[in-house]
Amino acid sequence: MILRVLLVDDDPLVRAGLRMVLSADAAIEVVGEAANGREAVEMSGRLCPDVVLMDLQMPVMDGVLATAALTELPDPPAVLVLTTFHLDEYVVGALQAGARGYLLKDTPPTEIARAVHTAAAGNTPLSPAVTRTMLARMSHTDGNSARRERALRRLQPLTERELEVAVAVAQGKPNAEIAREAHMSEATVKTHVSRALMKTQTDNRVQVARLVHDAGLLPDD
Repeated sequence: MILRVLLVDDDPLVRAGLRMVLSADAAIEVVGEAANGREAVEMSGRLCPDVVLMDLQMPVMDGVLATAALTELPDPPAVLVLTTFHLDEYVVGALQAGARGYLLKDTPPTEIARAVHTAAAGNTPLSPAVTRTMLARMSHTDGNSARRERALRRLQPLTERELEVAVAVAQGKPNAEIAREAHMSEATVKTHVSRALMKTQTDNRVQVARLVHDAGLLPDD
């Protein structure tokens, strides 16, 4: 299956670079480019992309408003934010608007292409810095022993290796880094992550990270 991707960024050089990166993947086709959120919504209605790679700060209509509008389409695409900002309000605003994932523009090219596939499959690709931002936000909400006990119970079915990988995910580490540090293949790490999601009944890496955080298992806790 060829994934249809729409690029949305007000900088034509950024769009050109992204087109070059994604065109190297034979399973991805860039079907269009938009310079602002309003164009993105209009073009999505015509082109029916599977994934929209969305910048946030743009003229006419910003990426958060455009993301919210795209989710209202009859057959909405997966919106994958790609921006320079990982401040709390940007991350939360984009995810609340319906973004499937959130990457920073310093993400390696191969990871961007991989994230497109991940978002199209219904999962949530997040840059490590974004994961840390979300955890920092969580740490300023509430915290009590009952919540920690619930998190520990949900993590209990994990094997030692799966828990090790879950903790690394909670530290914001991508699969490649986890594999290198734990002396595993990326495929093995991906398997451990999938099993951790299934056993803890979570939908994505952020939710697993939240459990690890709530359980007090992060090294700095």
